[in-house]
Amino acid sequence: MVGVWAEAQRQQQRRQEAQARYQRDLDRQQRARQREIASSYREQRRAYREQREAEAWRRTEELDAQVASLQGLLAAGCRAPAFRADVLTRAESVPPCAPGQSAAYRQQYQQWAAGQLAGIRGHNAAVAEMTAGLRDGDPKAAVEYFSAALYASTGWPEGLPRQVAAAYDSGARQLVLNWELPRYDVVPEAKSARYMINADQVKDAPRPAAQRRTLYRDVLAQCLLLVLRDLFAADEFGALESVALNGFVDDHDPTTGRRGPMVLGTVMVSRSTFATLHLEQVNAVNCLVDGLRGQLSTRPDQYAPVRPVRLPESVGNGVVTHGGDEEPDLYEMDPIAFEALVAELFRAMGMQAVTTQRSNDGGVDVDALDPAPIRGGKIVVQVKRYRNTVPPTAVRDLYGTVQDAGANKGVLVTTSRFGPGAHTFANGKPLELVAGSELVDLLHRHGLRGRLGGGGTGGGSGTGGEGPVPAQRTAPDSAPEAGTGTGAGTANSTGTGNGGSDDDHNVLGMYWSGSVALDVCALVCHGNRVLDDDHFVFYNNPRTPDGTVRALTPLAPDKAAIQVAFDALPARADRLVVIAAVDPVANPSADLTGFTGAGIRLLDAEGTPLEQLDVSDGRDDETALVLGSFRRRANGDWDFVTGGRGYRGGLEELVQDYGIEVD
Repeated sequence: MVGVWAEAQRQQQRRQEAQARYQRDLDRQQRARQREIASSYREQRRAYREQREAEAWRRTEELDAQVASLQGLLAAGCRAPAFRADVLTRAESVPPCAPGQSAAYRQQYQQWAAGQLAGIRGHNAAVAEMTAGLRDGDPKAAVEYFSAALYASTGWPEGLPRQVAAAYDSGARQLVLNWELPRYDVVPEAKSARYMINADQVKDAPRPAAQRRTLYRDVLAQCLLLVLRDLFAADEFGALESVALNGFVDDHDPTTGRRGPMVLGTVMVSRSTFATLHLEQVNAVNCLVDGLRGQLSTRPDQYAPVRPVRLPESVGNGVVTHGGDEEPDLYEMDPIAFEALVAELFRAMGMQAVTTQRSNDGGVDVDALDPAPIRGGKIVVQVKRYRNTVPPTAVRDLYGTVQDAGANKGVLVTTSRFGPGAHTFANGKPLELVAGSELVDLLHRHGLRGRLGGGGTGGGSGTGGEGPVPAQRTAPDSAPEAGTGTGAGTANSTGTGNGGSDDDHNVLGMYWSGSVALDVCALVCHGNRVLDDDHFVFYNNPRTPDGTVRALTPLAPDKAAIQVAFDALPARADRLVVIAAVDPVANPSADLTGFTGAGIRLLDAEGTPLEQLDVSDGRDDETALVLGSFRRRANGDWDFVTGGRGYRGGLEELVQDYGIEVD
């Protein structure tokens, strides 16, 4: 019995062990299966995440490509071929008749082919008639041709609007047009895309508002420049002297909620000016606003409008030309007619303007009203038909007239130019000075005519009349040596040269209190870099090679004097910097503490004071000081900007900042 029981126990134990092994194997297999399922799930999740991340990456690539297309709009458009009238013509060819057809079919074919050829020839005749009309200055032909050029241009991306309304001023050879611009949503609101794991969605990251607005403004400028490029490139007949372009957006006005056109950019440019541009390399906004003097909305995202330079509907309605084929000489024009021309210019610019009575006009030649909100209002205009530089007293008189009349602004229009003193007085005041060259440009830009002496259509120099005409912009190869005059101009020059005639220069007389001995010097610069070492006028180099800047022996009350022929300075010079430094020989241990009560007297060639320019006083431990700089404006006039930067290292440290190497 004991043996049987023991065997039964062993068998039961073996069964339990087998059952345990089976359970362990089953558990191991189940765990392996679970690991396999988990691994498969992780792989699926990883693949799914990669797929979603790829979607976000593709979305970001699409956004980047869209932005790159907008940023390169102008450059890509300039690579497109220019439009030519030949593309409008059709070839005189029709498909041949299929061989083996019946006589009836051939007769039908011949009738059809004759009709096709007649249509083609009629179309080509219309194109020839249009081009002939364009050569003759026909407004309808000009509008039709240049509209076709814009619609046919291949340089525009898909999706941008192309709507144009145009008119042609045959007298001024000017095309005036409104061109539709893309709306704000052309710039993608999203900057990039990212996959959000927890939310299981691809989410757009918003583009910063300032970045989106800047890009949109750049797109608008590129569109306007590309329109100008397409028009001038298509003009194979010489029909365009200038173009007045307004870019508008057709959308809901955020102020009123009504849908309608809002002008966001406007420019008027001549062919000669536009031909100097290299559009593939420009900054579009800077080119349009600064280079071409156009206007571009500063808040285009809010559709803040600008005033158009000229509208198509104004062509033929109140816009006049003067002098037929020969432009009138503004120097020789009757004074009343000249005032009327200036009034007409203001009206062409979108203002209301009338000339005043010849007597009791209170110093006002033209009364103008700018209807623009906020910045508009009453404008008093004085007209000076001069040849010599307008004295600062005329600008002071205008300022008094503005105050007496309660006007918002005063404008002084002249056929000559303004000196630094006039611009210095006008700075910061509600005054605008329009020199002769700028006046001629404005007349041409608004379909009016006028020139400054000579012949042709430009603002050339004239002769005779009220005095010498403005000097050349660059010094001639040979000219009379600087002579002597009266007053400050009688000081003997320390050199001779071709810096212009006696009447073409100014004298800068420097004065200060205190006994410190100073060297007063001048730098002829482009920006903050001197043109070269020869254009640094100081005690060892008393004059520039062309004689346009030279040191003079001062006359009381001045302690130093420099003669400058501003209009004869090199064309690339846009700045004349005047500096003062302690004389290390006379005052080796001095600084500029004693340099107080200082100023610059601006005198004409006869020594007549034109303006007194304030400069900064000296400071402790400083031995050199930038007194100020005369800066050339776009119209050729010069403004004085007060300096004030001091240097402890004397003249050597100062001139090194302007690019002069000191051994």
